[in-house]
Amino acid sequence: MIQPATYRAAVAVGSGKLEFAERPVPEPRYGQVRIRVEACGVCHSDSATIEPERAESASALVPGHEVVGRIEALGEGVEGWSLGQRVGVGFLAGEDRTCPSCRQGDIVNCEKPVITGMTVDGGYAEIMIAEARGLVRVPDDLEAAEAAPLLCAGLTTFNALRNAGARAGDIVAVHGLGGLGHLAVQFANSMGFYTVAIARGADKAPLARDLGAHRYIDAKAESVAEVLHNLGGAKVILATAPTGLGMSEMVPGLSPRGKLVVVAIASEPITVNAIDLVFGGRSVVGALTGTVADNEQTLAFAQQRNIRPLIETFPLEQAQSAYDRMMRGDVRFRAVLVMKPTH
Repeated sequence: MIQPATYRAAVAVGSGKLEFAERPVPEPRYGQVRIRVEACGVCHSDSATIEPERAESASALVPGHEVVGRIEALGEGVEGWSLGQRVGVGFLAGEDRTCPSCRQGDIVNCEKPVITGMTVDGGYAEIMIAEARGLVRVPDDLEAAEAAPLLCAGLTTFNALRNAGARAGDIVAVHGLGGLGHLAVQFANSMGFYTVAIARGADKAPLARDLGAHRYIDAKAESVAEVLHNLGGAKVILATAPTGLGMSEMVPGLSPRGKLVVVAIASEPITVNAIDLVFGGRSVVGALTGTVADNEQTLAFAQQRNIRPLIETFPLEQAQSAYDRMMRGDVRFRAVLVMKPTH
């Protein structure tokens, strides 16, 4: 079979706009692989690449950091990977290995990381070049469109929950039932936590229970902190909804030594009363994605426990529509671009 000389990519041209380009198929350099993309999730973080104004001289980047595909070319020096192998690429796709964080083994907080779709081209395309050190092994029996969101939204929530210090039987609350939250509720239930889902509106209660929540709190009708306090206090609250005010109001609902773990970036600040922190030893911490090993463990856990994102799929040609709907919150709950929608 003759390899096409070009491939299609949706590139960010600024101000929220994507344009299609026909590009020559690149050869991977040392330590890199070329991936034939099967699916790529559309994440809110893609707005960092798509929304800013761009100078005419600025190179147009391909967004997308929830990528699943197969290796079709290996660069020199690549070991441990083979042609045709199913792989994924998440948000963090390589580290500099020289900054203080890397030298201390904390590659997630690398000061100059390779960020898929932000510092290098991502997965809104038929083909993508990736650093071999950033590859994630993806099981063949995971549907590409369902696996893609697990590489970012899944990893973020899974890793934050399992590293927060809660134990099976503890009360763990998930604030928000969107792209991150609907996965977090499934993970929390499967980890053995008494899972509380928090959102606005009584209409979301059936969904919360279907996902595995033992209790639903309607933040429009109830005091979240008061309900959590009456339950005994949440050992962990995972904040997946980007509202600083909402996060602030939940802190008193934490148990002694409980944690508010923030994974959503709100436009307004989080304000905390020092009394709620000092008396009870409560804390507010952030959590950022994870390593490739963490990502493989996320996929394995999701596969074992039958945890899947709720998705809407779009052909690559509809990348603009998929992105616009995601930004409006008009997707239930993750938009995914698929390169062969009839497959």
